[in-house]
Amino acid sequence: MAGVLRMSSLFVRTLREDPADAEVASHKLLVRGGYVRRVAPGIYTLLPLGLRVLRKVERVVREEMDASGAQEVLFPALLPREPYEATNRWSEYGPTLFKLVDRKGNDMLLAPTHEEMFTLLVKDLYSSYKDLPLTLYQIQTKYRDEARPRAGVIRGREFVMKDAYSFDMDEAGLDASYNTMRAAYQRIFERLGLPYAIVSAMSGAMGGSRSEEFLFPTAIGEDTFVRSAGGYAANTEAVTTPQLPEQDFSDVPAPELVDTPGAKTIADLVEMANRVHPRSDRPWNAADTLKSVIVTLTHPDGEKEVVVIALPGDREVDMKRVEASLAPAEVELASPEDMEKYPGIVPGYTGPGAVGPQARGGAVADGADDGAATGDGATVSVARLLLDPHVARGSRWIAGGNAVDKHVFNLVYGRDFEADGTIEAAEVRAGDEAPDGSGPLDIARGIEIGHIFQLGRKYAEALGLTVLDENGKTRVVTMGSYGVGVSRVLAAIAEQYHDEKGLVWPVGVAPAQVHILAAGKDDAVFSAAEDLATQLTAAGIEVLFDDRRKVSAGVKFADYELLGMPYAVVVGRGLANGTVEVRTRATGESEDVAVADAAARVQEILAAARASE
Repeated sequence: MAGVLRMSSLFVRTLREDPADAEVASHKLLVRGGYVRRVAPGIYTLLPLGLRVLRKVERVVREEMDASGAQEVLFPALLPREPYEATNRWSEYGPTLFKLVDRKGNDMLLAPTHEEMFTLLVKDLYSSYKDLPLTLYQIQTKYRDEARPRAGVIRGREFVMKDAYSFDMDEAGLDASYNTMRAAYQRIFERLGLPYAIVSAMSGAMGGSRSEEFLFPTAIGEDTFVRSAGGYAANTEAVTTPQLPEQDFSDVPAPELVDTPGAKTIADLVEMANRVHPRSDRPWNAADTLKSVIVTLTHPDGEKEVVVIALPGDREVDMKRVEASLAPAEVELASPEDMEKYPGIVPGYTGPGAVGPQARGGAVADGADDGAATGDGATVSVARLLLDPHVARGSRWIAGGNAVDKHVFNLVYGRDFEADGTIEAAEVRAGDEAPDGSGPLDIARGIEIGHIFQLGRKYAEALGLTVLDENGKTRVVTMGSYGVGVSRVLAAIAEQYHDEKGLVWPVGVAPAQVHILAAGKDDAVFSAAEDLATQLTAAGIEVLFDDRRKVSAGVKFADYELLGMPYAVVVGRGLANGTVEVRTRATGESEDVAVADAAARVQEILAAARASE
């Protein structure tokens, strides 16, 4: 019978045990339920049930994009090098970009995003202000060679994404397009039943100014974000530290180099400081120590640079914030081999005296060479020093003495040392003040399911996208970019809607709305179940029919709970009394309904469910 999914012929194999490489619930259940199958790390095949869910997510996205006035196109995933070279992203993307060479020796890539293609398409076809505003979108497979693919399809190396781009004459037009897309995204995630938080974000390799992420709040999320009671919300990578007032250091003694044998941790250093070199006003604490984190930057051109980042000793460094601040360079903790070039660096005891401007003779070397002359005319390499903004000018510190078992006490920023710049490096903690003064911050975790940017003119200028305005003058077009991780949304829905037994799909995205179980061996049971499937299908309801004759009722019930269709109709023992059982997967509630009324009752239940979603 056309339209009915039959378990006897459906290409699915359910599993009772969790896959060994799965860490989160959505990954475990999508594999166990036969929705996806692993091909390689970060690469998954969508099986029939999984593809049905994906198509329904795509349908919601398409409907809202079309309703917003956007028009759909479809670009190839295999692209030439030249456009990405023009925007510098051939190198900026670094090893994340999948690169290949065709048989004629041409450099190609598998697209991570399509800004360049959208820009060139509009450039090819439009030339007048009368053609704008315009918003185009596509739903396409993207490729990024993630260093750490994880959690099944939540972070993969191949994934499905909806990306849209707006084209306007000026910033006012961009604001309007941006707000239209923002509202469309809210409708998309509300229709999909996904809770979300809209947070300020970094633009990263995309470039641009205003940038917001739509995050699905979940404990397993890899993004950390903050919120205040006053309405501030941001990804921690985008949180800026409120500027601290300059401190009065007029009564701070001159810096003093002190022997600190065995003080290898911040706790050890504080204990020894209070014992051998106490302050007169109060005890030293971890917030009075200036610790150095030494990192290696690999710039897009492949050049390596060692940078020293200094921050208060009571805070941990947040490498994701560091990476966001130093993009597009790749960042990792410096290896001993990397540090050998910089004789002033003494791991564990590095302080401002041997790095930064003071080691070069006092001038702040923003972009200058990293060498410092010695008395004999030789040049030694001096690492840049970047300070976290929690280090206020005039503040007093205990810092590394640039020699083993030595620290400098009473070191003052602005009196005794300067820095090459600042960097948001320290962890954001619950209770920190929001940058806008709206109150203390709470911290949560989430999965990025959407991201919207105001790109401005970066790509239009690089690729020559201009139009003539109403005065006949050439104007560079301004752009916006708007992405939804479609396959990631599938996993997020599974993460949100499951219990200890399996998946619990919302009606709008479920592979089928009703799961019919023939829970018996008699022909009458299968015949009644078949009739009910026919009636529901004729009424436009998608049905998954477990018509397997040699499978026990227990296995069928376990599969029903694992696969997660919103409702089930059990045709079994009650049939002798003229009834079937209608179950609600989310609540576990059930009711007995007369066989003759079953189809109508299911339609009534589904209509109510759709109205509430």
